[in-house]
Amino acid sequence: MRYKFLFIPAIIALCWMSCRPAIPVPKPRGYFRYDFPEHAYQKFDSAGFPFTFEFPVYGKIEQDLNLNKEEHSPYWLNVSFPEWDATIYLSYKQVDAANPLEKLIEESYRLTAKHDVRADYIKAPPFKTRNGLVGVFYNVGGNAASAYQFYVTDEKKHFIRGALYFNVTPNADSLLPATEFLRKDMEHLVETLQFK
Repeated sequence: MRYKFLFIPAIIALCWMSCRPAIPVPKPRGYFRYDFPEHAYQKFDSAGFPFTFEFPVYGKIEQDLNLNKEEHSPYWLNVSFPEWDATIYLSYKQVDAANPLEKLIEESYRLTAKHDVRADYIKAPPFKTRNGLVGVFYNVGGNAASAYQFYVTDEKKHFIRGALYFNVTPNADSLLPATEFLRKDMEHLVETLQFK
């Protein structure tokens, strides 16, 4: 009987303690969720252009006419991805006496090295495509403006440099899913590139 009187105050105390408001806990910072389509490609083969390649069906080929006039380079193209506000900038140069291959490679390296201020690392593995072209695929780590860049050449007449940029403030963590997705498309573009 004595325990009966202790039981009722214990129940009241438990009920009173369980009704206290929860202590607010801040939620961790979140990032956008990306829904990516299946990788599918179409061929770019425009008359007058000295190259062909395959690019994603969800990308659009654009030509910056002002930049083409400034640089006197009619073959510079952009592959834009409006859904992710991203662009792969492609700049073509002909290898000749005014632009020897060594100069073009050095210029490509210098443009990539400009990201060294914000980059955690820059990896530059060389590659050779199934079409016999050679080049370097730059992987720029950290919050650099461009995470992936490349150059491709036949070492005789043609040289193309490409760089992936997002039209946002660089944040490697939040952009990682999109950069990895578009990296595969860049690799496919490079692998299918052919010079005429």
